[in-house]
Amino acid sequence: MSRPLPLRTTSRLWFALACLFAMSPAHSVTDVPYEIEVVKSKRMLLVKNGVKVEKSFRVSSGRGGRGDKQKTGDHKTPVGIYRIVQLKDSETFHVFMQLNYPNAKDAFWGLKDHRIDRRQFDAIVQASYAGVVPPQNTPLGGSIGIHGLGAQSADRLGKHMKVDWTDGCIALTNEQMEELRRYISVGTRVVITE
Repeated sequence: MSRPLPLRTTSRLWFALACLFAMSPAHSVTDVPYEIEVVKSKRMLLVKNGVKVEKSFRVSSGRGGRGDKQKTGDHKTPVGIYRIVQLKDSETFHVFMQLNYPNAKDAFWGLKDHRIDRRQFDAIVQASYAGVVPPQNTPLGGSIGIHGLGAQSADRLGKHMKVDWTDGCIALTNEQMEELRRYISVGTRVVITE
């Protein structure tokens, strides 16, 4: 009769499984030459083609400060590897490029820390595997993306240049969003670091 695995080993197995789903064939996008890198502490978004930086933009991110997004309302920008899963024009933000937040990594930690249940975990992991918008109504939050400013005023542009003001998204000016749009498609990889 075999003994159950210790909790630490079980957690490592779940994390490995979540990572395996995150790297599934649905995410093996070979026809997207560009990748986005966001460095929150430097307030920079880099458009990269391999190791070459094609463009860089100054950005604002979540007003919740340092750290990874964990729940609705923490106003933090997530840290990790994401994909663009939807591109749309927006009256509020000019353009909205939705990320696949929460992804399998976020679901793993949410389940481990009892912020979500097993059913929610399974739904998020399934969406990650399929490369579609994950459930947006869990306690982990949702509607995280890269967007513009919408109606731009001198005050709004000034605030954007000085402080991180979003609810967890990454914001650029409308003009920068139009430029960024030339490099982005559904499936583009977005790496967000502290």
